[in-house]
Amino acid sequence: MAAKVAEAVSNLKLDDSTTSKQTNGAAKNGDKANGDVDHEDSDDDNEADDGAPDAAGEGAAKKKKKRKPRKKKKASAANGPKVQTSPPRVPVHELFPDDTYPEGEISEYRDENSYRTTNEEKRHLDRMNSDYLTDYRRGAEVHREVRQWAQKWIKPGMSLTEIAEGIEDSVRALTGHQGLEDGDALKGGMGFPTGLSINHCAAHYTPNAGNKMVLNYEDVMKVDFGVHINGRIVDSAFTLTFDPTYDNLVNACKDATNTGVKQAGIDVRMSDIGAAIQEVMESYECEIKGETYPVKCIRNLNGHSIGRYNIHGGKTVPIVKGGDQTKMEEGETYAIETFGSTGKGYVRDDMETSHYAKREDAPKVALRVSSAKTLLNSITKNFGTLPWCRRYLDRLGHDKYLLGLNNLVSAGIVEAYPPLCDVKGSYTAQSEHTFLLRPTVKEVVSRGEDY
Repeated sequence: MAAKVAEAVSNLKLDDSTTSKQTNGAAKNGDKANGDVDHEDSDDDNEADDGAPDAAGEGAAKKKKKRKPRKKKKASAANGPKVQTSPPRVPVHELFPDDTYPEGEISEYRDENSYRTTNEEKRHLDRMNSDYLTDYRRGAEVHREVRQWAQKWIKPGMSLTEIAEGIEDSVRALTGHQGLEDGDALKGGMGFPTGLSINHCAAHYTPNAGNKMVLNYEDVMKVDFGVHINGRIVDSAFTLTFDPTYDNLVNACKDATNTGVKQAGIDVRMSDIGAAIQEVMESYECEIKGETYPVKCIRNLNGHSIGRYNIHGGKTVPIVKGGDQTKMEEGETYAIETFGSTGKGYVRDDMETSHYAKREDAPKVALRVSSAKTLLNSITKNFGTLPWCRRYLDRLGHDKYLLGLNNLVSAGIVEAYPPLCDVKGSYTAQSEHTFLLRPTVKEVVSRGEDY
């Protein structure tokens, strides 16, 4: 989820009858599916067929008796290990029953911090963070499984509402939290609404109710969504295109983000990361309809630190060179996200707002609109300080809430995040990863085989 420089800041049930017939090819230990042939049952049938006519009654009894183990084997298979469905609906804790999830990409610290990898004190601190790591890795596994499915599933002609709800239903199913009861969404689920920003719109766009927008073949769509477990948010994004015309624009962001992630570490200055990102991003150009465009960093968008239940944790990570001498510190979590554009490289608020979040420092003020009081109570119970969108209020059964919502925004209790757009006719792309600055190593938890 993007942050301005000036402001740092579903529901198909698991189809047991389907999943029980599948064998596990995705579990952590890579166990193979049990494909043994039931030779015993085959031999039993042959024995019955070979019986003499005068022993037909005895043979039939044997045949009936020897079919009993067959039922037991079928029951055993039904209770065997599971694999993910399409669309994803199997909670990841059922795929990893020991609650040990894949770790992310591990990078050892360099230079003066290289001692951390083997230092016993740092290793002890790392071991004390087991719950913290489990939450992040579980959320990251949900993100990987959902986005890898989504990249294959999304096609031109689909509505943005269908795409957003498909992703969000999958995230809720895989975290095991549907978010329809008070407080359930605070245990796990969507870290923030699914951003589906198209072409010149770079960030913070998700469809509101009644949205009829459809994805086209020539569109450049940024897919940005977060997954959280117990408030620990994994924030990762990719750009989806169908026309190879935009490959260089997409690759510029991927390369720039990977550069930023590689550069980041304990005691590294934000200005150094921004300079490295800009150098890589602006080494690319993109030819569209016979005209060549330099790829520019969107200079007023940036990465950010992540706090618990707080997607924008207070520190920003620029994507252009500058004078920010702030350093990254041990124990922090960051999202490096880069945005490239064929336009001006500068975004402004535009279009209808869909993203909102309750402010951590929300003032206690008297609310004169009764619907605002009811809405605030629901927001606090269901989202806390996590971002949400209007569709989430619709899903909870709220009706005619815009007056109350606008009252909360004007009172400074709720922050509105309008879509952020470059000039019309331009194209923008995004790439993003979340990493942890552990005491011993840097772990890019959101890394996957796809990106």
